[in-house]
Amino acid sequence: MEDSNANAKRKRTLDIVVDAPNNLDLDTYISNYKGHTKVDRLLFIAKRCPSFQIDAYRLALQELRDHSLDHSRYISAATKLNEVLTAQGFPSFSIDNTWVDSTQKRAKSLLERLEVELKNYKNNLIKESIRMGHNDLGDHYYNCGNLTNALKCYSRTRDYCTTAKHVIEMCLNVIKVSIELGNFSHVHSYVIKAESTPDIQPAVQAKLKVAAALAHLDNNKYKLAARLFLETSFEISQPANNYSEVISPNDIAVYGGLCALASFDRSELKSKVIDNAEFKQFLELEPHIRELIHGFYNSKYSVVLDILDKWKNDYLLDLHLHSHVENLYDNIRKKALVQYFSPFLTVDMNKMAQSFGTNVPKLERELAKLITENHIQARIDSHKKILCAKQQDQRSGIFYKALKMGDEFEQSTNAMLLRMNLLKANLVVTTNQKSDNRRHN
Repeated sequence: MEDSNANAKRKRTLDIVVDAPNNLDLDTYISNYKGHTKVDRLLFIAKRCPSFQIDAYRLALQELRDHSLDHSRYISAATKLNEVLTAQGFPSFSIDNTWVDSTQKRAKSLLERLEVELKNYKNNLIKESIRMGHNDLGDHYYNCGNLTNALKCYSRTRDYCTTAKHVIEMCLNVIKVSIELGNFSHVHSYVIKAESTPDIQPAVQAKLKVAAALAHLDNNKYKLAARLFLETSFEISQPANNYSEVISPNDIAVYGGLCALASFDRSELKSKVIDNAEFKQFLELEPHIRELIHGFYNSKYSVVLDILDKWKNDYLLDLHLHSHVENLYDNIRKKALVQYFSPFLTVDMNKMAQSFGTNVPKLERELAKLITENHIQARIDSHKKILCAKQQDQRSGIFYKALKMGDEFEQSTNAMLLRMNLLKANLVVTTNQKSDNRRHN
């Protein structure tokens, strides 16, 4: 049963139409995921990319039918698919009403049984049984697509957790559902709670870092998100430890790489990304991100812009990344412009425009904005089309620094003289005097 409130709270999205990306093989891409996120991503793509609509809806329906009790979402997706098929003159998709009816009955029967079991556990006052009862009920609601009730049940297990393992299980369940609901403040709270639990396994720690990184990404805190993605252990890519119900290792490479480019300075890019042995393993999964990072670091801006342009539509079809693409791209371009200019006193804007795939008037507007925002200390010669660095008057700077040091020295000297005079006049309260005053009081 798809809860209407849960459906309304699913990840905030931007409604845009995207042309089919040249790089996206839908079957290969979606094979990296399982469970709800697989369906969420397929329906997300179907809604935004006309070229992939039919295939995405069919794959989503197959996943719902094979691995879910969410018959309401199955009917909703089938209805949307038939609207597309009818509009394009294709035969309608045949809804499996037998499966819908049997699934509805099975879900209702299982719910009633689980509720009775939980009631009996509560009567017997066995904490572990009550915890498992709430957990099983949460799993059932989750499998039926009722995220709000699933979250309530998982949260209720908190009072019955008796071991660190139970706490971790509860936190991961709450985090998973909260990510789907788009409630990232909840995600952050439960990540902190889980991290305070002793003896966390590396695979669990990796999942917590990824969840926290997604919360920071949702809040436009790209530097914090980048740091956490870069600190994630490659163990999360192993079959026994994967987090494919939320994110794939490929996503970690893409999200981490783009967030780092948008927020790190050149030295951080070198030390925290390029020289990061752990993150290199993620980058092997997405060679274009590795090429993008090295291109930026080596000032090959035409390569950087070309890669970003080729992959933009892929990113616009990503469930978590799509609403940040413009911000990330804008930040990366600004940093590239600043980095291009930083070694020089003067720059020919005609050559600079060629390097950044634009014309001089547009570049001039971009540079003027960077100067206004104090990202570049320069002035524009519009007549000669030259960008000139502002040369600081070093002599004035030295005089200013000397005067400031003199003022600070004078203040500290006056303070010392005052203290000496107070001591000489016996106007300083000592520790013994304080103790005597307390005894008198």
